[in-house]
Amino acid sequence: MKKINLAIVGVTGAVGQEFLKLIEERNFPFANLKMLASSRSAGKKINFMGKEYTVEETTENSFDGIDIALFAGGSASKIFAPAAVKAGAVVIDNSSTFRMDKDVPLVVPEVNPQAIFRHKGIIANPNCSTIIMVMALKPLYDISKIKRIVVSTYQAVSGAGREGMEELKNQLDALAKNEKIEPKILPVSKLEKHYQIASNLLPQIDIFMDNLYTKEEMKMIDETKKIMEDDEMKITATTVRVPVFRSHAESVNVEFFDEVSVESAKNALKNFDGVTLTDNPAEMIYPQPLETSGKNDVEVGRIRKDFSVEHGLNFWVCGDQIRKGAALNALQIAEVLIKNSEKN
Repeated sequence: MKKINLAIVGVTGAVGQEFLKLIEERNFPFANLKMLASSRSAGKKINFMGKEYTVEETTENSFDGIDIALFAGGSASKIFAPAAVKAGAVVIDNSSTFRMDKDVPLVVPEVNPQAIFRHKGIIANPNCSTIIMVMALKPLYDISKIKRIVVSTYQAVSGAGREGMEELKNQLDALAKNEKIEPKILPVSKLEKHYQIASNLLPQIDIFMDNLYTKEEMKMIDETKKIMEDDEMKITATTVRVPVFRSHAESVNVEFFDEVSVESAKNALKNFDGVTLTDNPAEMIYPQPLETSGKNDVEVGRIRKDFSVEHGLNFWVCGDQIRKGAALNALQIAEVLIKNSEKN
């Protein structure tokens, strides 16, 4: 692939650091790399692939000469993504800012690669839980259209960033020492009210909406319809934060319009890029967050009939939400753009 000038916005955060790991692992073709972050991180030194980089503060003038800008997420996207586009860069954004904008494609490359080329300067990375679920849904949807989805998530604290991971670690240490725990981070909400996550579950991710769903739950509902290009699908979600450091898990119930056998579902998933079938109940083999951490593929198992409806299946899916749920998905979009530019 031809080499491009690349910028990473939010390079010092969890997703930004994962970008760097994956760029090296995948031999991503960059000629020049600009590392950007907030004023708090400006001036930090990062050694990467044998070279020392100085993190620069992100400004509207940061993107001259940049071909692709990877935004790790957060408020910087709304402020600086339009400036990057104006400077001539294609923005691949990991925040929720542009996901439901009708002029911005929402892309998982294995699922809807055709949407990439509809971009007008910005391409949105979906929510991490949505990515993990649609990776498992797409090969099944290709067998039969989906009528209804019921999903319950079990989301790792790393979904709340480094601070979430540090909070769980500190609370586990405090529990081991029988010390008092003072929650400071989770759940992330508008209210200054926090709960212990160690030895606990929190049925709230992001803020509550007027319809009593959380923003995270509505992201999964709305984004799945957009990615799958099917507004008729009925979807309901419950998203839960669990005391796991990394990798999200999801229990998914799907009702199809036509019969989808367990065997045909397994064959479809086994042959779908980016999915690993991990399903052998007789040997107690199934996906687990611990086993999927640091891996690129989404793993699917516990596939079985739902006997309560005519054409129903249940399955369990796990995926590293910092990798496939964020950094890897964005890099894959960039790779598609680069390969396409070589053809033209």
